[in-house]
Amino acid sequence: MKKLAIVIGLFSTVLAARAQAVNTGGTALPRPADVIQPKESIHNFGKIPQGRPATYTFEIVNTGSTPILLDNVQASCGCTTPEWSREAIQAGAVSRIKVGYNAYAEGPFNKTVTIVYNSNQTKTLTITGEVYKVPASSAPENASVQLLKQIN
Repeated sequence: MKKLAIVIGLFSTVLAARAQAVNTGGTALPRPADVIQPKESIHNFGKIPQGRPATYTFEIVNTGSTPILLDNVQASCGCTTPEWSREAIQAGAVSRIKVGYNAYAEGPFNKTVTIVYNSNQTKTLTITGEVYKVPASSAPENASVQLLKQIN
């Protein structure tokens, strides 16, 4: 009789634990306390003149119920630099990550920025665009303009 009670108790415990970990669709439920969600995860700069840095600010939201601390924000190469707040993002709050791109090399680019939070979770942001070569001078110097500047 004792053995039967122990087996039924263990079986009930396993079923209860399984019911808490799986939703009706049969997939594991996400942990709501550890979620950050970018408002957008990709930004296209379009065409950028060579030698002129470009920046964009991504917004991320803490959709969980506890504060989240960004452990690191790392770019895929040295031509991309992220800046972020080292303070915890409160539940429901928005934080900003400013991403700068050097625009030194001519041609298309596709760079990623990886956000590491809660020690082992990650999200990836992407910037894209195309750097074009700027002409040596945009227009020849106009002598008439220089003359007008001297008169006034």
